Amino acid sequence: MQAMAKLTQIGRIMLAPMLALTTSLMPVASGLVVMFYQLERKLEENARVSVQEAVYAIDGALDRLHASAELVLPLAGKPCSQAQEKLVGLLQGGQRLQSLVLAQEGKGYCSSMDDALLYDSLFIDQDHPAMLVFDPPTAPNAVLVVYQLRQDNLRVYASAYGMELRNELRGFQDGLTLLLEFGEDYIWSHGDSRDADRPSQSEFFETAHSEKYGYTVKGGYETGFTAREARQSLLQTMPSIALVGILTGSIVYWGMVRVRRKALGATAIRS
Repeated sequence: MQAMAKLTQIGRIMLAPMLALTTSLMPVASGLVVMFYQLERKLEENARVSVQEAVYAIDGALDRLHASAELVLPLAGKPCSQAQEKLVGLLQGGQRLQSLVLAQEGKGYCSSMDDALLYDSLFIDQDHPAMLVFDPPTAPNAVLVVYQLRQDNLRVYASAYGMELRNELRGFQDGLTLLLEFGEDYIWSHGDSRDADRPSQSEFFETAHSEKYGYTVKGGYETGFTAREARQSLLQTMPSIALVGILTGSIVYWGMVRVRRKALGATAIRS
């Protein structure tokens, strides 16, 4: 009987700290669950919105090429001797262009560049209005984005350096990897199709398509990004969550101690 009484007394003594510990862990656990949930929703929403905003930004860059091509379209079909000076003048006017080319019957015949032999090899016919060209003879190791504007059998090709697209993508400085696909070719802020491997976009992957220019934006976070963000968030929020847990446990513990003391005092008075 004495042994049972002693065990019962020990159990009562341990009840308060055990209950306080359990209570203190509840806000910590719930706080961590909420933190991870909010982080995932934030990354998911950012990826979804960013690919749409990237389409808007890249469309804007290609709109500038379209405007330049539209400006010189009336020159298409005219002799190069009449048109070339105006093409060169437009490039020198700060339009951020690499070149302008006039074509007729699918053949380039006049350009703002010096070498007319480059036309057919550089500006190939494609169904999409925009395309990427890698390592052109006039710009070795570079990538160009080329826009073609058609009118009957006449065409204007306006090109700019791929850096224009990369600069637009670098405006999204939130850890999201954005990639532009033009057909089978792609470009992103730190590389393009010439690289051995594509960038990792495995987490919260999203896509958006440009109806105007036919390219696709693909966005996603690299493998391990979410885990790193979670660790960073944990380091920032854990002190506050732990403090809430400690305060909650302390309140419960001292409340139980006061109740127990009152009960012992009442028992002593009756005795």
